[in-house]
Amino acid sequence: MNAVPVRGSGRSADGALGRTGAHPASDSGRSGGGGALGRVVRAGVGRRRTQTAVMVLTTLLSVASAVLALGLLVASGAPFDRAFARQQGAHLTVRFDGAAVTPERLAATARASAVAAASGPFAVASLRLSADRAAPPGFAPPPLTVVGRASPAGPVDAVTLTEGRWATAPGEIVLERGSEPPSSGPGARLTSGGVTLTVVGIAESVGESADAWVVPEQLTALAGGRPAALQMLYRLTAAGTADEVTAGQKAVTAAAPAGSVTGTRSYLDVRETARESTAAFVPFVTAFALLGLAMSVLVIGIVVSGAVGAATRRIGILKSLGFTPFQVGRAYVAQALIPGTVGAVLGVGLGNALAVPLMAEVAEVYGTTEVLVPVWVDLVVAAAALALVAATALAPALRAARLPTATVLRVGPADGGGRGHRIRGLLGRLPLPRPVTLGLAAPFARPARAASTAAAVTFGALAVTFAVGLGSTLVAVKADGDPDRGGDVTVRTVALPRGNPDTPGGAVPLPGKPADPAAVAAVIAGLPGTDSVYRTARAQLDVAGLKGGAPLVAYEGDTAGSRHTMVSGRWFGATGEAVAATRFLRATGVRVGDAVTLSEQGRTVRVRIVGEVFDLGDEGMTLRTGAASVAALRARHQPADFAVTVTAGTDAARYAERLDAAVRPLGAEAAVTGESKSSVIRAMQALIVMLTLMLVVVACLGVLNTVVLDSRDRVRDLGVFKALGMTPRQTVAQVLTSVGAIGLVSGLVGVPLGVALHGAVMPAMGRAVGTTIPPADIDVYGTPLLVLLATAGVVIATAGALLPAGWAARTATARALRAE
Repeated sequence: MNAVPVRGSGRSADGALGRTGAHPASDSGRSGGGGALGRVVRAGVGRRRTQTAVMVLTTLLSVASAVLALGLLVASGAPFDRAFARQQGAHLTVRFDGAAVTPERLAATARASAVAAASGPFAVASLRLSADRAAPPGFAPPPLTVVGRASPAGPVDAVTLTEGRWATAPGEIVLERGSEPPSSGPGARLTSGGVTLTVVGIAESVGESADAWVVPEQLTALAGGRPAALQMLYRLTAAGTADEVTAGQKAVTAAAPAGSVTGTRSYLDVRETARESTAAFVPFVTAFALLGLAMSVLVIGIVVSGAVGAATRRIGILKSLGFTPFQVGRAYVAQALIPGTVGAVLGVGLGNALAVPLMAEVAEVYGTTEVLVPVWVDLVVAAAALALVAATALAPALRAARLPTATVLRVGPADGGGRGHRIRGLLGRLPLPRPVTLGLAAPFARPARAASTAAAVTFGALAVTFAVGLGSTLVAVKADGDPDRGGDVTVRTVALPRGNPDTPGGAVPLPGKPADPAAVAAVIAGLPGTDSVYRTARAQLDVAGLKGGAPLVAYEGDTAGSRHTMVSGRWFGATGEAVAATRFLRATGVRVGDAVTLSEQGRTVRVRIVGEVFDLGDEGMTLRTGAASVAALRARHQPADFAVTVTAGTDAARYAERLDAAVRPLGAEAAVTGESKSSVIRAMQALIVMLTLMLVVVACLGVLNTVVLDSRDRVRDLGVFKALGMTPRQTVAQVLTSVGAIGLVSGLVGVPLGVALHGAVMPAMGRAVGTTIPPADIDVYGTPLLVLLATAGVVIATAGALLPAGWAARTATARALRAE
């Protein structure tokens, strides 16, 4: 049989099969090696280099995104879950008023209906432990939850010792690893109320039931003779959801005397805190993974269908040589699986590389060495991706292989059909250059191919819109989530020494004594250009039910210049009112309108929460109120800061220079208020840019593949146009116009989809880290930005078509006219 040339390839069937003297059936069982089917596969992969590159990159993207998303989901929770199960952690930690209930009565709560096991009661107190070393100016140690416990073992919360031993006598204390003060390891001495304690061990409670432990009789002395609170630890029969934990809490409360419960904490809150470092990444990485998966299915389908369509005649030749439809299908599946396997392997490696810094944060929380994505995730994702490639390739190959051999052998040059000619004639009447009208008519000649191209560009425009929204929201979140960044100029009452920081021996001078806040306030008030000023001071106060208490920021002065964004409610305006961050409200079970009791060394005050403020600092646990609201606590505040708002027309930088010169002699310093920095947000932004570029590149390659196929199908038309006088520049204009029109429509579709996806993902990111992102920070798309984003489809489409457009312009007229 004579070799029949294959359209657009310049090769014969013999070139694809090698020497075909033997019937293919003789080696039909072999799809590789030296068999005929193996030679078909190798020839196809080598011949279709564009399609091979596209499949490698699309598979790489989908696998990398899926490995990263699934790995984060699995690995971010696994260390906590394993440690919690190993220690028989407490699902519910409850603090009781020691004056309202006896230990014997509390022990009976272990028999409540929802309780599976319990430990306690343990005496508990909130204490400030000072180390036996010089503290920096204004430093006040935070309150620690100290529990009297004779042994680390127990049916619930079996505490694990990581260093040293357990406390066995008065004068000894064991510190929780996460609450260990600096330089306070075994052997260090801590004091509280005249009582000196020696650190004999470091332990870990995965449920965070306490900050430190002493023997029970020691706690009586530390509490100063006051009735100590009592702590019970419960494991519940059902605790998989918040509702189940709440049901257990209600059962325990019902079994105890009325009013005796002063605070509770669910292990789910601790778990969410532990996962916070990676939880924010999961929603948007998952969204990119799904986009990558959808685009992978689409683009691989385009590539394989295009390859099968371009090789329809070749399939007929293979069938005439004795290949069965199933063998032909296997050949084209193998041609897709080879680049797919390469992409999957590279994608697994890339996904693991991206996950390493994120998993390192998770490992640091529990001191583990598990910083890699689990191996089973790599295997499952890679296998699923290859199965997807095989399924996508098999259907069109079998469909073409089932066509009668005579039919596919009679296939001639591609033709756009009558519809394409009619639309070309109609558009030719428009007052536009001829190359432009020819380009506008081209999509109608092959509507199926145009639709697939439009789908790929739509995904690209969607990804760009989504990424721009994510980036804009993250910038807004970084600014609005920092209420401490108030005013135009910030004055700190502890000035850092000036001069050469490279002191002999590498030592850095320590800050001096804090300046007198009243003197600093007087200087600010007397400086021309001052509009308003308020003062803030930080402290750590005890809140029932919260291990270690919560940070408090006390305000004094005109807070109209403070930068705060409210999620709900309002900013405090009267004595006894306060605002709290979202996670504080969730951790304490308090809602806007409820009251919270704060305590310090036996003194207590109650403040009413009047608003939920958007605050990402201090793990979202900060309480903010007026200084008068907590004056009765006589808390030891850290050195004060002043936030100054300058009058209109005053240059903030020059004002800060004058103010700094005036307060420096007092021991303070002034500077223009700077922007907050967040390594997590920077990592997110870098990840967003990278994933978006990957999606856009794949969308461009999908367009490139389609335009290459279309240009090869219409090579004779191209030769006719060139013979009639079409210049290379006009040829490029024709090709780019054809895809530009598709890109414009795709952009108009993809932009609204991207806006909708952004509106769904951002609230999920907020919920993942235990906060609520204000609607104003989510609604970042203005009309000018949307109009600009609508052009993204045109940019993606034309970028993908540039190379084949150049190839079409360089094709010689005589060669094009000779092409079949």
